[in-house]
Amino acid sequence: MDILFQSFRSEIPVMITVALVIVTAATTAFSIFVFYERRHLNSPPAIPGLPLLGNLLQLKERKPYLTFAKWAEVYGPMYSIRLGSTSMVVLNSTEIAKEALVTKFSSISTRKLSNALTTITSNKALVSTCDYGEYHKMVKKYIISGVLGANAQKRNLHHRDAMIENVVSKLFAKINDEEYSLVELREPFQSELFQLALKQSLGNDVDSIYVEELGQTILKKEMIKILVLDPLIAVIEVDWRDFFPYLRWIPNKSMEMKIQRTAIRKTAVTKALINQQRERIGRGEKISCYLDYLLSEETTLTKDQVIALIWEAIVESSDTTMVVTEWAMYEIAKNPTKQDHLYQEIQKVCGMKKITEEHLPYLQYLNAAFHETLRLHPPITINLYACNMDKKDWDEPEKWKPERFLSDKYEQMDMHKTMAFGGGKRVCAGSLQAMLISCRTIGRLIQEFEWKLKDGEEDNIDTFGLTTHKLHPMQAHIRPRGSCGLV
Repeated sequence: MDILFQSFRSEIPVMITVALVIVTAATTAFSIFVFYERRHLNSPPAIPGLPLLGNLLQLKERKPYLTFAKWAEVYGPMYSIRLGSTSMVVLNSTEIAKEALVTKFSSISTRKLSNALTTITSNKALVSTCDYGEYHKMVKKYIISGVLGANAQKRNLHHRDAMIENVVSKLFAKINDEEYSLVELREPFQSELFQLALKQSLGNDVDSIYVEELGQTILKKEMIKILVLDPLIAVIEVDWRDFFPYLRWIPNKSMEMKIQRTAIRKTAVTKALINQQRERIGRGEKISCYLDYLLSEETTLTKDQVIALIWEAIVESSDTTMVVTEWAMYEIAKNPTKQDHLYQEIQKVCGMKKITEEHLPYLQYLNAAFHETLRLHPPITINLYACNMDKKDWDEPEKWKPERFLSDKYEQMDMHKTMAFGGGKRVCAGSLQAMLISCRTIGRLIQEFEWKLKDGEEDNIDTFGLTTHKLHPMQAHIRPRGSCGLV
C-alpha cells in the first residue's frame, strides 16, 4: 500500500498537495467550504469525479481557486466536490457564503482538521480551530479581552507606535547616495511585527531564550522561524490518509516525524518564553499582557492550552498583517497615480503631523486601499477568489481599484463584502488590530517615502504557504519625501 501511494504522489506531485491545502484552509475562520457526510435531496450539484479518488486528479492547478471559479461558471455558485472519502460543498457567492456563516452556522460549527493541523494546533486548542461551544466562547473572550479587542488595542498603542517608528528607521538606514534606494519591506516589518507580538503576548520583547527541552539558546531570527514560518508550512504538509481516513492504520512515519518535530520545537520555545515570564510574575512584576491576563483568569485551562493560546496570539499577530501590508505596498508602488492620490489625502488630513490611529477614520482612500487589497489578495485565498472576482458584484474585479469603495455604488459595509475576516460567530477576532497596524503602516510609509517597484517586480505575484505570502519579498526603490519635519 505504501508503494502504491508513493507512486501515486510521484506521478501527480501537485494535486494532492493542493487538495490538502483545501482541507486545511477549510478549517480556518476565513473559509467558505462546508463539510458534509451524506447526501440529501436538496444537495448541490456534484462535480463528476472518479471512484475512490473523487475530484483529486482534477485539482492539479497550483492555485485551486482558479479551478473552483471555472467550475462555478458551469455548475453554479454552490456545488460539491469529493477529495478521496471527504466531501464538501464549495461556495462561490458572497451572499450564499454569508448565509452559511450566519444563518446556517450551527450545521458547520465543528472543525474537521487535517492530521498536520490537529498536531500543530494541539488538538483544536486554538480559538481559530476549536469546535464552536463553551470552550470556544471562553477562549475567544480571553483573546479579545487580553490582546485583540478595542480596550486591549488602546493599552497596546505605545507598542504599535514603537513598531512603526522602528520600521521607518530601518528603511531610512537603507538610504544611500543614489536618487532611489532598493529595499525589501518584509524583513524589517516582519521582525518588528514579531517583536510587537511578543510584547502583547508576553509583556516583553525577547532577543534570545535558552530552551531546556532543545538544549540550546534560540535567537530571535530562529524564534520567528520556529514559531511562525515552520508551523505555517507544516500545516499544509501532505498526509494522504487525510483523504482516506479508513486507512489511518497504515503508518506514514516520515510525515508524522516531520510534523511532530515542528510541533515539539514550537511548543518548547513557547513554553520557555512563558516560563521566563512566570519568573517575572513570581517576583511580583506585573505587566498588562495576554499571558498575565490568562494566568489571572485561568480556572479550567490546562498548561498545554495556555501554551497553545499564547502561541496562537504570537503567530496571528506576526503573519497575516504582514502579508496584506506587503501586498498593499506592492499595488501602491505599482500604481504611481493612486500612490499620489493617497499621499495627497494624507497631506490634507495630517499636514505635518505623523499619521496616527486617530487620523484613520478620516483617511477614506487609505481605508479603501486596505479593503481593496483584502479583496484582490486575501491572506487566505481559498475560496474567496470566486466571490471577490464575481463580475456581478465587482466592476473589473481583476484590477486593484480602491476608488471602487468610494463611489455611490458602494456603502461603508461593502468594504466587509470581501469576507477576508470571515463572518458570523467565527468572524476573525483580529480584524481590528489588522486594520490598525496595516493602515497606519501603509500611511506612514507613503508619508515618508516615494515608492516604485524594481524592474521586473510587477510579475512577482507567485505565493506560497497557507497564507498568501509573496513567494519572493517585494523589492522596491524608495526616495525620502523630505518629511523630516513630521511631528
